[in-house]
Amino acid sequence: MMNKPTMLDRWTKEKSEELYGIRNWGAGYFSISKKGEVLVNPYKDNPENAVSLMDIVSGIIDRGLNMPVLLRFENLLDSQISYLNNSFAEAMKSLNYKGSYRGVYPIKVNQQQQVVEEVTRFGQRYHHGLEVGSKAELLAALSTMKDKEACLICNGYKDEEFIDLCLYAVKLGFKCFFVIEIPTELDSVLERSRALNISPLIGIRIKISAKGGGHWTESGGDRSIFGLNATQVISVVDTLKEQGMLDTIKLLHYHLGSQIPNIRDVRSAVLEATRFYAELVKEGAPMGYLDLGGGLAVDYDGSNTNFIHSRNYSVEEYCTDIVEAVMSILDKSDIPHPTIITESGRTTVAYYSVLLTNVLDIDKLEEHELPQQLEENTTEQIRNLYDVYKSISLKNIQECYNDALYYRDEIRDMFRHGRVSLRERSLSEKIFWNTIGQIAREQHKLKNPPPDFEDLDNAIADTYYCNFSVFQSIPDSWAIDQIFPIMPIHRLLEMPKRNAVIADITCDCDGRIDHFIDLHDVKRTLPLHEMKNGDDYYLGIFLVGAYQETLGDLHNLFGDTNVISIRINTDGSFDLVKEIHGDTVADVLTYVEYDPKDMLARFRATAEAAIHEGLINGVERKEIMEAFENGLRGYTYYER
Repeated sequence: MMNKPTMLDRWTKEKSEELYGIRNWGAGYFSISKKGEVLVNPYKDNPENAVSLMDIVSGIIDRGLNMPVLLRFENLLDSQISYLNNSFAEAMKSLNYKGSYRGVYPIKVNQQQQVVEEVTRFGQRYHHGLEVGSKAELLAALSTMKDKEACLICNGYKDEEFIDLCLYAVKLGFKCFFVIEIPTELDSVLERSRALNISPLIGIRIKISAKGGGHWTESGGDRSIFGLNATQVISVVDTLKEQGMLDTIKLLHYHLGSQIPNIRDVRSAVLEATRFYAELVKEGAPMGYLDLGGGLAVDYDGSNTNFIHSRNYSVEEYCTDIVEAVMSILDKSDIPHPTIITESGRTTVAYYSVLLTNVLDIDKLEEHELPQQLEENTTEQIRNLYDVYKSISLKNIQECYNDALYYRDEIRDMFRHGRVSLRERSLSEKIFWNTIGQIAREQHKLKNPPPDFEDLDNAIADTYYCNFSVFQSIPDSWAIDQIFPIMPIHRLLEMPKRNAVIADITCDCDGRIDHFIDLHDVKRTLPLHEMKNGDDYYLGIFLVGAYQETLGDLHNLFGDTNVISIRINTDGSFDLVKEIHGDTVADVLTYVEYDPKDMLARFRATAEAAIHEGLINGVERKEIMEAFENGLRGYTYYER
């Protein structure tokens, strides 16, 4: 566990770095300035180029945009693409690998047009391609890709229209691979290729017995949804041999899963897949491409372990282990080294995006002022609870905790049966929470606190209400307990004195974050600062570029946030390259089949009827209609 701050320490940026772990998960892109603000810098070797997120916030506000805002740093995307490609190039050079590397970006990871366009633009010098899993994604890829040396991998279920588009892409000169994921697809591909007289580039997706750890372990293994088993692979080979088309098999593919934390699982899967590849070559297939799928993990918590939110390997180790594993199998049979493909989407775009939000309000468990003594007619159970509060010591702390819970429950039951008034219940709750707060403070003095006290700090944590929707902007936090680094982006030379959980502005109890990164575990609270005189307090939610935008939903009709694309210049300045305004209320209503014009007409009729009923006059109707129209045009989030 990270060390808890104490009042005796002079707070420094180094202590904030340790507390929030930014040096560990920031990958050199994020740091803290001498002013106590979070910096972003794609030029890791030159700290002078770093830009403060608070300077970016000021620029955004000056331009009239409200929080929340999603920042996309195009340099970070460029840097991650270069990092992956260069790491494979170095591994291949050092091991004397005779093949090459071609990365592809799976569009499903973040399908936004700007993201896909920038991946293809920055990846062009490496011939970095795209992977698609649907007809819509294929059309997006074909409209974006220009590089004929890059690979276009077509996964997913394919109908005739999908297959025709793939074949036309081949005719246009693209390296567009059909990946056979289920046995029945082969007949459709062959039928359409004959009809259009276009020879396909066929890939075979296999089911490997190896499994990866983490959330997506079922992506691999014998019972994974897609892929062919050994018998089905032989059936495909025999069918193509019979039809004189064995030469169309060019690629072998498997997918172990996303966010694989343990390098041993990666290596085991590569070894097994390469054996399949070698056997296909022996069967007479020309091959040439080995697609190892996704799995390269992001170290969200910075622990560098095989924990579910981390990884116990570096990118360099990942590349080296893959190249070594492929060579160890193929060199024994003197099989030429193939072009290695990976579908590393998460690590490509995760660092690229940062969500900024402002704190709107705080719900604190304050120490209540209690009377010196209770009135004589006070209910006995409340008196007993008060005596518990007065008698707390280290020696009887467990007993006091048990008694406080007992009397609290007794009083609540009495309230339900009308034997305690609302005012009396209020007094009992003040006493109870003062008692719990005192026990929580005292238990830190114990060398071995009782197990019952494990969640005490969580029970008394503040709630910081932030201007965003968990369901729209970080849905994985809600759906699969994914942990993202979260921290204040300023005031980091001040000691954070409050322990908090974060709540969004949806009216849903699931709209909260109460799991936070820690080096060796998961923290249930986040250290934050007190609010100052109504000043804005900003938090950053980091590494949200992968999956979160596409998976976001319209819970409570909170729509897409404002999006700002930023380029950081080598002189330390920055440019706001592109602004995408977030959804208006009218926008999100159209998504759920409302017609804003019709709504306006209906409400106008309601307001007019109110005039006839004598409820309002014409001037008031004008004001009410203006408020309704302004509401339709407004941002779905809290606006100042």
